[in-house]
Amino acid sequence: MTFSVFTGLTPQAPDSLLSLIGLYRRDPRPEKIDLGVGVFRDNLGATPVLAAVKAAEQALLNTQATKSYLGPEGDIGFLDLLKPVIFGDQVSHEVFGVQTPGGTGAIRLACELLKAAKPDLRVFIGAPTWPNHTQILDQLGIETVTFRHYDQRAQRLGFDEMMSVLETARAGDAVLLHGCCHNPSGADYSLDQWRAIAELVARKGLTPLIDLAYQGLGLGLEADAAGGRLVLAAADDGLLAYSCDKNFGLYRERVGALYTLSRDAETLDLAASNIRALARTNWSMPPDHGAATVRVILESEALTAIWKSELDAMRRRVADLRQRLATAVPALAPLAGQHGLFGLLPLSSAQVARLREEHGIYMAGSGRINLAGLTVGNIDTFARAFEACLQGEPA
Repeated sequence: MTFSVFTGLTPQAPDSLLSLIGLYRRDPRPEKIDLGVGVFRDNLGATPVLAAVKAAEQALLNTQATKSYLGPEGDIGFLDLLKPVIFGDQVSHEVFGVQTPGGTGAIRLACELLKAAKPDLRVFIGAPTWPNHTQILDQLGIETVTFRHYDQRAQRLGFDEMMSVLETARAGDAVLLHGCCHNPSGADYSLDQWRAIAELVARKGLTPLIDLAYQGLGLGLEADAAGGRLVLAAADDGLLAYSCDKNFGLYRERVGALYTLSRDAETLDLAASNIRALARTNWSMPPDHGAATVRVILESEALTAIWKSELDAMRRRVADLRQRLATAVPALAPLAGQHGLFGLLPLSSAQVARLREEHGIYMAGSGRINLAGLTVGNIDTFARAFEACLQGEPA
């Protein structure tokens, strides 16, 4: 008889979105529609490599002299060139940045830092949110307090409820906020609401953790960063997790960064030493290629202009799809005032399953859709199937 240490493990459910990919691929129906995994797609259904990225990669191929380790902080040029994109030209705090494997790595590192700094802290977090947020917090044993960010049935932002729940926070607690293009709802705060959040954060002594994963895909680079900037400026200390996977189209390269802000330089140095140590035990050294690609783009005025033009075209495509779907389906009118790739439809899991089985329309079981999976050619097909499903009638 053999013994395996693994027999003590608990079976884990497969990732539902990854399972959805397999179901979609095996579906033979030519009219099927994939609204599941959150990547940008063009009107042909492709996720192209940006021209600015191709040019930067060619430059790297021609000039890169070594593949030696970067060091625990990663590509310093990448981190420095991203700062004005994220924070603007004027930053009221001292800032320390470290490169991470995607935005997920940045969130994980931020949560580990908070846990090490204050083991009894609570993190206030909206519901619904990106599932990895709660999974990371739960795995680290961090207490969470939830507030209703979005009412899926009413298709309404829960701002007042959030503010009421945050009033119960204690000094030193943290609040995790989506900087823009909320995943999964697409429902963002207005600038006046961000100002109110900033005032509360300052008054209660909270630490904001801003997850900025879709900058430029909502209202534009500056507008998408404006709310997070207000909140970080109001706080004594703050954290911002950033992803280049979406706005540079570098999904598989896993390009992210964590920025830590403090009004006090010595406090920031203390945080930075802990961040380096935590990063070292997590991934030792970060990957190079994606961050180097972003750096080459941002070092060049010409490539930066190309990237911004491509990003704006991506943003306009998704915004146009929002308007078209909101017009085609009156029940989805709130989509027109939301931002980014995602929308959270007022559907039950049974209705989601029916759309998949009867109409070949694939989306997350929660009712979250990636609007970039729609095209001008299939949006009416989706609208008819959605309304039929909502009414319980055959399309």
